Amino acid sequence: MMLNRNMKYPIILSLIVLLISSCQPEESGSWNLVPYPNSVLVEPGSFSFDQGINLSSSHNELDQTIAYFKEKLNDLGIETKGNSNRTIKLELLSSNEMKSEAYELHISKKQAELTASDPYGIFYGLMTIWQQLKFSGRMSIPCGHIKDEPRFGYRGYMLDESRHFFGKEKVLQLLDLMASLKLNTFHWHLTDEPGWRIEIKALPKLSTIGGMGNADNPDAPAKFYTQQEIREIIQYAADRYITIIPEIDMPGHASAANRAYPEYSGGGSKKRPHWTFDIGKESTYDYLNTILEEVAELFPAKYIHLGGDEVHFGNEKWSTNDSIQTLMKREGLKTLKEVEFYFTKRMANSLLDMNKELAGWDEVVESGVSNKTTLVYWWRHDKIDQLEKSLSQGFNTILCPRIPLYFDFVQHDTHTNGRRWGGNFGILDDVYGYPDNTHQFSDQEMELIKGIQANLWTENFDTDQWIDFMNFPRLFALSESAWTMSENKDFSRFKNSLPLLFEFLDEENIYYFNSLDPNLNTEPLSKEGN
Repeated sequence: MMLNRNMKYPIILSLIVLLISSCQPEESGSWNLVPYPNSVLVEPGSFSFDQGINLSSSHNELDQTIAYFKEKLNDLGIETKGNSNRTIKLELLSSNEMKSEAYELHISKKQAELTASDPYGIFYGLMTIWQQLKFSGRMSIPCGHIKDEPRFGYRGYMLDESRHFFGKEKVLQLLDLMASLKLNTFHWHLTDEPGWRIEIKALPKLSTIGGMGNADNPDAPAKFYTQQEIREIIQYAADRYITIIPEIDMPGHASAANRAYPEYSGGGSKKRPHWTFDIGKESTYDYLNTILEEVAELFPAKYIHLGGDEVHFGNEKWSTNDSIQTLMKREGLKTLKEVEFYFTKRMANSLLDMNKELAGWDEVVESGVSNKTTLVYWWRHDKIDQLEKSLSQGFNTILCPRIPLYFDFVQHDTHTNGRRWGGNFGILDDVYGYPDNTHQFSDQEMELIKGIQANLWTENFDTDQWIDFMNFPRLFALSESAWTMSENKDFSRFKNSLPLLFEFLDEENIYYFNSLDPNLNTEPLSKEGN
């Protein structure tokens, strides 16, 4: 058939465009990741997953990780099969070749090679691949090279379940999200004034009576985790390379425990009548050691967090308590603060006898505990001197200041449910910029700063939707601040990734604050009561 000359050129032009487009790589060449890797080199072409892949490894210690990743791929509709001509090769190197948790990815069109010195690094490299597939919505990843390692070894998130109890399914979901974001420590605040949330078999009233109530309703039915549930959650976390550090608050914040066993109460104040334990009685130490022995047996973590904060909120009765006064005379203690520190040192030694070490809020810095076996959590952002003391005295330290890392603080000026401090609160920009936009640390101090952590206290939040809303998108920013080196962070890049991250949250049915358009989705309407 003869073509009109005027018809030829559009057709020829279309063929040229089609030919050129067929030669272009399938990928746009960009990675859509959070936290962003520390070194990314993109090359032409892509590694495709659309015909299935083969995961290849000769290391038995990677079997659980491979099984986990296969499930993640299957959820994306990607088949894993041994006869695929697309292979991801997993290789463990000797520990002196790469740092712990570090990984390298070499990606060509036919094969991706993932190397690390330990299973942690393999896990995080696979998470990088999964994120790209999930967030981009594509069935391929760009060719090239990624070389990556975390900035901090401790990358944490704390959930308070004393004030409101959320339950196993919510905790498992949070652990999944943490693993996806390369966060590796879940600090579990299980006991406080409103409720005791962990079963202690030798002392059953702690959960059945101490577990009653919450921040809204002191008569709410008892809610707590059985030891079997805790074991299941610990294993779930371990499969995702997350350590769970339990917090059993003492000697203050003890009201729930004292409701259950009032014989160990040291009194309190008019506002907080059973705030403290009676730490002048020897029987109290036997009681607390019984608790901690069961906790130590349950949790594999190196540390048990004993709180140790805000004791002065309710220690007035110590001044007239006979056993406390006897203790002071016997030990030569002149102030109630010295009584508190006597207790802290004694319990730290008890933990050592259980092959555990003390973790505590920054008040423990002045207690005289060993800097070799104590992990300090600096939380009082208005007391920078306490951080300086922790570092100058050689304590390993976790940074978790109220501003900007308490996620119970509001994240926008229009929000009403949540805390503020002198008009300040926790905006996304400040979470992303922390700690670099706030502190200048020496190299020696950075050696002692082991990581950063966000804390979510739940006085004002009693539903899953509220937890999600306060976490996101700030948890994304925290993950990058914890993982990505300061020189490789880029808030503009991070902000540009938020639409894809919000799509991911929508798919997972996770509520969030849309920081790009605060009017689109606002605070949940109300608390439902737990």
